Amino acid sequence: MIPYIPHSQAEISAMLDRIGAASVDDLFVDIPEGLRFSRPIDLPGSMAESDVMNLLAALANENRTKTLFAGGGQYDHVIPSVVSHLTGRTEFVTAYTPYQPEISQGILQALFEFQSAIAEITGLPVSNASLYDGATAAAEACAMVLNAKRKSRVVLTAGTLHPYTKSVLGTYFADLDVELAELPETSGKVELSTLTAALESAGEELAGVLVQTPNVYGALEDLTGWAEAVHAANGRFIVSAHPLSLGALASPAEWGADIAVGDTQPLGLPPYFGGPSAGYIACGKDLVRRMPGRIVGESVDSDGKRAFVLTLQAREQHIKRERATSNICSNQSLAAIANVVYLSAVGPTGFAQVSEQNISAAAELRRRLIDDIGLTDYVPGPVFNEFTLKIPADRKKWDDTFAGCGIVPGVWLSDLDNSFPADLLSVAVTEKRTGTELDAYIACAREALS
Repeated sequence: MIPYIPHSQAEISAMLDRIGAASVDDLFVDIPEGLRFSRPIDLPGSMAESDVMNLLAALANENRTKTLFAGGGQYDHVIPSVVSHLTGRTEFVTAYTPYQPEISQGILQALFEFQSAIAEITGLPVSNASLYDGATAAAEACAMVLNAKRKSRVVLTAGTLHPYTKSVLGTYFADLDVELAELPETSGKVELSTLTAALESAGEELAGVLVQTPNVYGALEDLTGWAEAVHAANGRFIVSAHPLSLGALASPAEWGADIAVGDTQPLGLPPYFGGPSAGYIACGKDLVRRMPGRIVGESVDSDGKRAFVLTLQAREQHIKRERATSNICSNQSLAAIANVVYLSAVGPTGFAQVSEQNISAAAELRRRLIDDIGLTDYVPGPVFNEFTLKIPADRKKWDDTFAGCGIVPGVWLSDLDNSFPADLLSVAVTEKRTGTELDAYIACAREALS
């Protein structure tokens, strides 16, 4: 509970006098009377703060916590306590991300460090100060490649993208002369031969290609030869990557990407109920003026001391309006600050170790479910921390059994989009899951299949 001291009647009167209103009700005269709430709010009588705390604690104790093996874009990771301690400081906490040009040196430096961290893990030289989420970042990257090539109108998108990303892309480009041509999957991945055929079909209208790895099934796409093929077709290559995977797996730059995007939730942000998080976007220097949002730069002040400034706000809506590069003119600054606190806390070595722990934990549960339980892997081959299985049991029995064990068993892909087969379950295993929890999952799976 945050202590709250209401305004006194004298303070309210002083405020009304200053703005020239006779009463608080006068502030709402523009709202039709029929829409105004006129009766008193039905609230219980006042209580002592200690009694309120006890009541809230009793309500909180009615919540049931479960072990989370669900992913699908939001993951349950270990978060160092320093993240909440620092991001909870009043210097950082605001009602919303700042739309106005920021001048606070503390926030600017934190966002500068966020950009530096994103550039380092993606291998690309320039990052902005974050976007709203991973799906938004993917859409903005597609807009960047379209704007960077005259008379282009085709973006090839991997069929293994997360359905929510596909949905956002469809919304972004619904009323524009843009074709989002989907690259069909083959056994849960997109083959290079599929890409090359689509590149030939797109011809000179090609702007770029977007692929996600790990993909919606958790499988790692083999992007060998992709960048070369896309660049030979005079297009640009966009890789959407799980940021935590970059501690152990090839970076977007190593795959030859021109732009890297993704969602930063795995970097020190709880799953909550699906958000908020932040999106990251990084690119080469040739595309920097096509990048949406804001870039914080390092400079010196009039006394020659190190200082931070908003270096670039490339043609945002409040500057160029309809000619704007993007309508994104803000950032998820608090989430981005949490990300950089997390990355600073774990450090380069810890970042790599956490990434490797995700790989080994997922591999262990996957092996046991397939070899010991007899479940079928939907997409063979390497994964990061998520994999998809075919579940032969009735879904209700499976879910009810795991609910009885206090476990969320995964994400049914048909809940993300009804085009997926109903029997596909995506299971996420992070470094947070213990050996005891893996044993419990196996025991529950045996019971659900009995």
